[in-house]
Amino acid sequence: MIRVAFFDAKAYDRPSFEHYGSEHDMQFRFLETKLNEDTVELARGCDAVCVFVNDTVNAAVIDRLYDIGVKLIALRSAGYNNVDVQAAFGKIHVVHVPAYSPYAVAEHAIALLLTSVRRIHKAYNRTREFNFSLNGLTGFDFHGKTVGVIGTGKIGRIFIDICRGFGMKVIAYDLFPAQDSGIEYVTLDELFARSDVISLHCPLTDGTRHMINAAAIEKMKKGVVIVNTSRGALIDAEALLEGIKARKIGAACLDVYEEEADIFFEDRSGHILNDELLSRLISMPNVIVTSHQAFLTEEALNNIAETTVGNILSCFENDGVCNNELCYRCGSIERCKKERKEKCF
Repeated sequence: MIRVAFFDAKAYDRPSFEHYGSEHDMQFRFLETKLNEDTVELARGCDAVCVFVNDTVNAAVIDRLYDIGVKLIALRSAGYNNVDVQAAFGKIHVVHVPAYSPYAVAEHAIALLLTSVRRIHKAYNRTREFNFSLNGLTGFDFHGKTVGVIGTGKIGRIFIDICRGFGMKVIAYDLFPAQDSGIEYVTLDELFARSDVISLHCPLTDGTRHMINAAAIEKMKKGVVIVNTSRGALIDAEALLEGIKARKIGAACLDVYEEEADIFFEDRSGHILNDELLSRLISMPNVIVTSHQAFLTEEALNNIAETTVGNILSCFENDGVCNNELCYRCGSIERCKKERKEKCF
């Protein structure tokens, strides 16, 4: 039996993981707490840990996991910026879920955008109080507007397809342009200057951290709408707030936030929120915040569980390659595994 310590477990996680785990004699130890240096001992006696985006898997945590016999870190997410993959190399294998439902995230980005631009959230609140006035609810047509998409992986390309369905003009920026995609690629500066809407769909790296900062915002059109369903730290939140206050940014639609780790996924309604910056953003009439919800569909949850269980099985029962392994052997994290037919170490 493969024993897995499942950190940051939520009620919506359990059914699908229990289903796929029971099919393969896999036992999950569901833990509500997040993985960090204070909770790592809860993984003692387990063969693997299953972690999510706000678990802290730094070098100290990895060393302790290795010391207590854990052999695998299984991310149930595509992003892995919270895992020190370099520190794990040679000690513990790391796997992730590269694609669970790109439609879920792309559709949520569009839902946020539509809600903001057409003031649907404001109209909903008004009509519940029998206020049927249309004052202040004027939006704008998507048709004919230019949307700048940063990152054209699976999610970004699906988002582009949806935008094209609205009759929007699409321009994009990506360090690795999708070949034969028909996408018009431009420089980042040109994208900032031309876009009525900017949507982020790129990973968080040292090169993309705070790519939306004060200097970038200065290059944008007045009234630009910014959408982020990727990673919070792609945006300098203080610069974003200043851009909103200066009326440079027309609206912001955020499913992620740089300092979300101790806030999102929890009910904070009965507490004073200590994060003043997030409080100020939420208070702005042209800002919509959802709490890292974009992935949350039945299809995505099922795919995440199925892929994660498959990843774990491949690492413990397969003498060949670990499915969806991340490693630092070639310094290329995801791409290096495509050149080998064996585990990283």
